[in-house]
Amino acid sequence: MPQVPPTFFDALAVRTWCGLALQALGRAREEIDAINVYPVADGDTGTNLYLTVESAVATVEAVFAGHEAGFGGDRDAGGASPSPSASPSPALSPSSSLADAVPSLADAARAMAHGALIGARGNSGTILAQLLRGMAQVFAADGEAAHTDGTGLRLALRHAADSARQAVAHPVEGTVLSVASAAADAAEGAEGDCGAVARAAFQGARAALAATPGQLAVLERAGVVDAGGRGLVAVLGALVETLTGEAPATLVVPGVAGVPVPRAHARVGESVAAPAVATPAVATSAADDVAACADGPAAPEEGGPAFEVIYLLEADDAAVARLRARLDALGDSLVVVGGDGLWNVHVHVDDAGAAVEAGVEAGRPYRIRITHFGAGDVHTRGGRRREPAQRAVVAVVPGEGLAGLYTEAGATTVLARPGEPPASGALVEAVRRAHAREVVLLPNDADLRHTAAAAADQARAEGIRVALIPTRSAVQGIAALAVHEPDRRFDEDVVAMTSAAGATRYAELAVAERQSWTMAGICQAGDVLGLIDGDVAVIGSDVTTTAETVLDRMLQAGGELVTIVLGDEAPEAVAAHLEARVRESYLAVDTVVYRGGRQGSLLLIGVE
Repeated sequence: MPQVPPTFFDALAVRTWCGLALQALGRAREEIDAINVYPVADGDTGTNLYLTVESAVATVEAVFAGHEAGFGGDRDAGGASPSPSASPSPALSPSSSLADAVPSLADAARAMAHGALIGARGNSGTILAQLLRGMAQVFAADGEAAHTDGTGLRLALRHAADSARQAVAHPVEGTVLSVASAAADAAEGAEGDCGAVARAAFQGARAALAATPGQLAVLERAGVVDAGGRGLVAVLGALVETLTGEAPATLVVPGVAGVPVPRAHARVGESVAAPAVATPAVATSAADDVAACADGPAAPEEGGPAFEVIYLLEADDAAVARLRARLDALGDSLVVVGGDGLWNVHVHVDDAGAAVEAGVEAGRPYRIRITHFGAGDVHTRGGRRREPAQRAVVAVVPGEGLAGLYTEAGATTVLARPGEPPASGALVEAVRRAHAREVVLLPNDADLRHTAAAAADQARAEGIRVALIPTRSAVQGIAALAVHEPDRRFDEDVVAMTSAAGATRYAELAVAERQSWTMAGICQAGDVLGLIDGDVAVIGSDVTTTAETVLDRMLQAGGELVTIVLGDEAPEAVAAHLEARVRESYLAVDTVVYRGGRQGSLLLIGVE
């Protein structure tokens, strides 16, 4: 709805800016993905930026919803407020003031930064999260001030650019860092209100973006500007629209025709009316390469890191300083952003396990995402744009331990946290990230069948051949993945994987939260429930005893392999006890044990 633009920057401006930035990135997402050639030509920068800002929007909306519901502003910006997807907040009572229903600038800015931090994806998304955090730190310094003026916005943009540069292990020019610094420089020279400062920052950023091909040889060879910088220009364009009410128009930049701006295609040397994207050429000599990298090597060398590892980390500053040094020695593209005990860690490495172990030594890592760049990737082919793989497996997994197991087996994973099932959009994004012509989708949860079906339909509409195998448990997914052979015909592979999953009975152990009727009788809060194929079959008081009873019932019908996945809260001795039980009572039955991490269930059991 049209509204009078503010001359200052307040909480409502934060909210509007986030929403407009999300819209701008949504319009530009495919364009930005297409020009993503640096530091890895994996075609996901636009998507990563969109998902990062989407998380910021959700957190800001949650804070506003809390205030509008009359709960005040003393909650953690990390998400203790009601979800933005919840029912609409009630109207203000006559005794409520508008100020009571709106958070302070500090609250809104912290929510924006926190949401971006926990939702940051990829190099550019992680850097954008730090840019927003840097701005929030300046706004929060004024305490509970309702708004800031042009001077405050100038300081915020400066601190944002400086803090983002400090977060990158090896900064270099020609990246989003250059664009952010140029925006801050231009803002410092601007006079007037917030709208004037925002316009100056946008114009400075756009000019710096046009210059990026001259700073990085890989961009010049490809005939494109920096993808991360292009995304930041879109975000700053949204800031201009927020504070002036007008979307920035395409302006002519000397020496470069058709400079990318919001709604324009980001190819150097093309007119806006005829956008196109060139395929990056292969580096012809070492002299063409850039010696260092803002967030990775300028022209990735043959045999470079094969995995992207991202996780949130709870740790103190001293531990993070040690972690930076450890990860810098392991790989490249290192960006560590955050503070106040919560960090987002991003690195490209060959040894994904070592990167995660380093996080464990530093503190508590969670929301771990490991992506394999894959054969034919820019890292392994001297700078060629990665061609789609023929086939990939995408799987939903309930814990970090299983995510690592599935990733080692070559699958692209989506982590389902307890009480937070992934939406169809997350599954579609994972299918895109798998970057394959054919995808086998394993939902690993009966409750996700409709979500997975919707995601499969959307991916098919994008030209990807998707087969949905209706796995109902992660142990069925393990069985399917074990027989996966990407070299055979797609239909044959799907049939074999479906058969293996269907031949696997599954069970789980959980603790009852309240009294309830079940197929096995009435359970009380605190009882241990043994579910076989989705139904409660055993009610007990001891985890080990209940697990043994469940296992015996499953093996009465026979079996060749027992798979046990231990959750973090399961007793340490239960796995050894079950292994001994199988060894002593069931001849020719093998047992394999995995650690699933925080998977929501005490124990998962599969019998093939």
